[in-house]
Amino acid sequence: MGMYNAKAYAAPSATSPLASTVIARRDPTETDVQIEILFCGVCHSDLHQARNEWSGVMPTVYPCVPGHEILGRVTRVGAKVTRFKAGDIAAVGCLVNSDGTCQMCKDGFEQFCTNAVYTYNFPDQHTGKVTYGGYSDSVVVEERFVFKVPEGLDLAGAAPLLCAGITTYSPLRHWGAGKGKKVGIVGLGGLGHMGVKLAHAMGAHVVLFTTSPGKKDDGLRLGADEVVLSRDANQMQQHAGSFDFILDTVSAQHDINQYMALLRRDGNLTLVGAPEQPLPVSAFSVIFGRKSLSGSLIGGIRETQEMLDFCGAHKITADVEVIPIQKINEAFDRLLKQDVKYRFSIDMASLKNE
Repeated sequence: MGMYNAKAYAAPSATSPLASTVIARRDPTETDVQIEILFCGVCHSDLHQARNEWSGVMPTVYPCVPGHEILGRVTRVGAKVTRFKAGDIAAVGCLVNSDGTCQMCKDGFEQFCTNAVYTYNFPDQHTGKVTYGGYSDSVVVEERFVFKVPEGLDLAGAAPLLCAGITTYSPLRHWGAGKGKKVGIVGLGGLGHMGVKLAHAMGAHVVLFTTSPGKKDDGLRLGADEVVLSRDANQMQQHAGSFDFILDTVSAQHDINQYMALLRRDGNLTLVGAPEQPLPVSAFSVIFGRKSLSGSLIGGIRETQEMLDFCGAHKITADVEVIPIQKINEAFDRLLKQDVKYRFSIDMASLKNE
């Protein structure tokens, strides 16, 4: 198999800053799509992986090229590719392969396939190394895992839809967010701000929970009907037993029992944030009212395309701060301080200067 060199930014070790490098990519096979990357969103998991903070679950192999919110222009397609041609705007999310034969894949849940291949830091059958993500000038991906991007969306803002968008869209859809439903979104960060926009577009009555009084105006601007300060017991109490669904996007330690108390009978709270330590849950929080606590992981290929089409129809993109790749280490530091509204999007044209 032929290979070519691509420019990228990689973490050489867990403690080193990301730096300019050259990586080997495969030439497109007959079922591959080659994409010139225009924008790549910066997800908190990029930081975790670059610094090997998930060593117990997914140890990082170095050099690590993060990035799974990829949007770009198709440059070449393999002979058997039917859905894309050179010049198309296309996108790639958190997955670049799965076995396609297991029940999960057949059911459209490729993200739960035991042989799923993630966009970076996963064994790459083509190169014998690991997959390299979107902090790069190009990527080559199996057609099945490439998405069509609706026309009319801001490209920099559309990139984060590939993780932040689908991560919030999937559970909102699964638990029936829509007209006549009261939906809570906990936390206004990269995920939370997408949750607010999407739940609002689905027609739900949206309540944002935040610990920051300064985020009230932004919450309302993004589509929340109400903003509740979660540290104010009085404000919380006023919503007791009234929610159909609550989406919890917070990845720091917090008390989920106070949110379980806000669910109505048969209400559900879904976790999409992943705190490092286990969260204590009182049995009574779920027993009274037959409530449920669950989790959700990105979405399958079919549902991700559905989400992009939904965002196209409703003109939804992420609120982004566009940065050059040379500012990625600074962006990681700011991400830790939650100093971004609400997602960084890397303009890959900046990589040409390396």
